[in-house]
Amino acid sequence: MPNIKSAIKRVKVSEKRRLRNASHKSALRTAVKNFETAAAGENVATAKEALIAASRKLDKAVTKGLIHKNAAARKKSRLAKRLNAISAQA
Repeated sequence: MPNIKSAIKRVKVSEKRRLRNASHKSALRTAVKNFETAAAGENVATAKEALIAASRKLDKAVTKGLIHKNAAARKKSRLAKRLNAISAQA
């Protein structure tokens, strides 16, 4: 444990941020998983709503610095591609 006052604060702040980031990342993964299950069930309407929610979470994760913007763009693109595939089948 650090002795210097500023170092003690850094440890506290880092831990707080780590927990917040873990929470946001978990919610992001859940949103993507919800889309995946909706897409697997081939329910286009539900999948579309889940895609919107997942895209929103991805965009927010970029602004918060959780993931890189290109990673978010890639994930959104793949999810949209999957939605288009099930929409074409239906």
